[in-house]
Amino acid sequence: MNLIFLGAPGAGKGTQAEIVCDKLGIPAISTGNMLREAVKNGTPAGLAAKERMDKGDLVPDDIVIGILKDRIAQDDCKNGFILDGFPRTVEQAEALEKMGVKIDKVIEISVPDEKIIARLSGRRVCEGCGASYHMEYKPTKTEGICDSCGAKVVQRVDDKPETVLSRLETYREKTAPLKGYYENKGMLKTVIGQDEIADTSKLTLAAIEG
Repeated sequence: MNLIFLGAPGAGKGTQAEIVCDKLGIPAISTGNMLREAVKNGTPAGLAAKERMDKGDLVPDDIVIGILKDRIAQDDCKNGFILDGFPRTVEQAEALEKMGVKIDKVIEISVPDEKIIARLSGRRVCEGCGASYHMEYKPTKTEGICDSCGAKVVQRVDDKPETVLSRLETYREKTAPLKGYYENKGMLKTVIGQDEIADTSKLTLAAIEG
């Protein structure tokens, strides 16, 4: 099954994608993580994306699509995948169709802005493996140290409150129209994000299976 997860930054797309990935045995593909890896490695795509990401702006389509094409061609995507963070615009959705990628369902996770700002300001990410944590909801066992690989855990520039506001504005302007695009195709299912991750997971899995 090929799925797309939609929702504003911090709505919980990545967390739910990981959970569904384990349940269905298909990879969760985060374009955000792929881009950050490219930035960390100093690849041409990473350097081109860095300035945009630091400002909370969207990365140009050609960069994202190039990285994504390479990823979904890998063997682990043969039985399906979850796209988290792509497409972000109607133009990208159309580009995805032109790539010949069949999407079965689009799951939107809906969370109010004030909750998103609180969530993201507490989020921390591992510099080594990219694992995601939260100061309140999912703290590391040892403060500032990743449970998985032992590397340093930091706050990303794009999780700081002033950047979060910019990202939410960008989302409303560019990404929200995707809801209408996929709704018109009869593919959209909306899940209301709950305070407990497990409760959101139940609703998400029900939307996928329904």
